[in-house]
Amino acid sequence: MALRFDLQSHSTHSDGALAPREVVERAANAGVELLALTDHDTVSGVSEALAAGERAGLRVVPAVEISAIDRGPSGDRELHILGYRIDHTRSALGAQLANFLADRERRTLRMASALRELGLELDETEITARRAAGQPIGRPHVATAVLHAPANAARLRRERIEDIGDLIRAYLVEGRPAYRLREIPTVQQAVAAIHEARGLAVWAHPFWDLSEPGQALDAIERFRALGIDGVEAFYITHDAQQTRLLAERCAALGLLTTGSADFHGPDNPQFNRFLAFCTHGFEPNLGSIA
Repeated sequence: MALRFDLQSHSTHSDGALAPREVVERAANAGVELLALTDHDTVSGVSEALAAGERAGLRVVPAVEISAIDRGPSGDRELHILGYRIDHTRSALGAQLANFLADRERRTLRMASALRELGLELDETEITARRAAGQPIGRPHVATAVLHAPANAARLRRERIEDIGDLIRAYLVEGRPAYRLREIPTVQQAVAAIHEARGLAVWAHPFWDLSEPGQALDAIERFRALGIDGVEAFYITHDAQQTRLLAERCAALGLLTTGSADFHGPDNPQFNRFLAFCTHGFEPNLGSIA
């Protein structure tokens, strides 16, 4: 019987809606057998997730998702590198991630200012209250503050923005008016940080970051030269053709192939279920992650 795995999920320690314990419990109830909690640029929720996994009879992989810059032939682009089987207790990794997270928070506040300059209102105390409580802040929290401001309602209706995902896609992703790049590691530096923590480095959701097949396949070749161990070939938004391209190229290059539904919470408009991804007939290669 095939292993029921889901190797990317998020908690309140980054941009998810549930505590690490709750993420694990929900995954167990969904039938997941191997889970990774991959909060953005932090491992602060890993210990709680591991303990919850032991109680629930679910194997939890210590993991992280690191934001990185790909200095590719068409210019700089932000993407994400997953680190699996890391030693999350290593102080060097913790220090690096703390710096990455601080840069992420500064960028978040710059994007909030950019939205105000574009005429959208938001109560910044919604964002800073999380920060004061020691919780990370990111784009979903800025988007939520915009959606909560009554003065924005008419404009958001005109622009057909109904939820957090719509707002982020309209304003806060690369190429949109309030997006701001941040000082983050290169892909090579992210891979090195994961390897220094004795982990395996995997490129997350390639076709979320790149729409052109040729660009994605070229990036896999370049990242392999930088030491990457695998690719998240099986992902909730990848179609059959995209999955085939990634799985076949990884097989040819001897790279791992992982998968996830990228769970963020039960009320997330898109990433709200475990195991909601398809392998389209290809056999995953999890290697020592499993």
